[in-house]
Amino acid sequence: MTPFQAPSHTPDPRYPTGPMPAPATVTPAEREQAIATLAEFPTHIRNAVATAEHHDHIDTPYRPAGWTVRQLVHHIADSHAMALMRYRFALTEDFPTLPVYQEAAWAQLHDYLAAPVEWSLELIEATHARWVMLLQSLTEDQWHRGFIHPQRGRLTLEQNLLIYQWHARHHLAHITHMRPTNPR
Repeated sequence: MTPFQAPSHTPDPRYPTGPMPAPATVTPAEREQAIATLAEFPTHIRNAVATAEHHDHIDTPYRPAGWTVRQLVHHIADSHAMALMRYRFALTEDFPTLPVYQEAAWAQLHDYLAAPVEWSLELIEATHARWVMLLQSLTEDQWHRGFIHPQRGRLTLEQNLLIYQWHARHHLAHITHMRPTNPR
């Protein structure tokens, strides 16, 4: 199974790639794989969105009570841009406490509901290019820096890397394995 394939049996459509990881330790090989996943992600999300557009599913929820593909793409762009900023805070401050944002509320804002997905695809491409460049430059000591997330607690950059590898695969699987419902 490649990093972008969901398991063949997904009992819970909310978590098509399984639950979010909570790694206590991360190996250098796991870091390399996660960085490769983030480097490849923009191509995979662009291809998945093209398929959804071809089938006219951009404004279709990927599951009952789920976000539309449009909302997912805008969420991914914002979430991954936020992740890059969190890395910058962690690299320049000593375990800062970072703010969280209301993802569900953001997904109901007008731009999430109406903006072209291309805008967020371009943001994802640029964010991932810079993020991967930064990740590839980190020293062993820098991987152990981190931040305090008000809901998840203390996280190192390497732990957060695996969370975002999961996040990318998780939402890509929502789009590629969507169970279309009535458009909103």
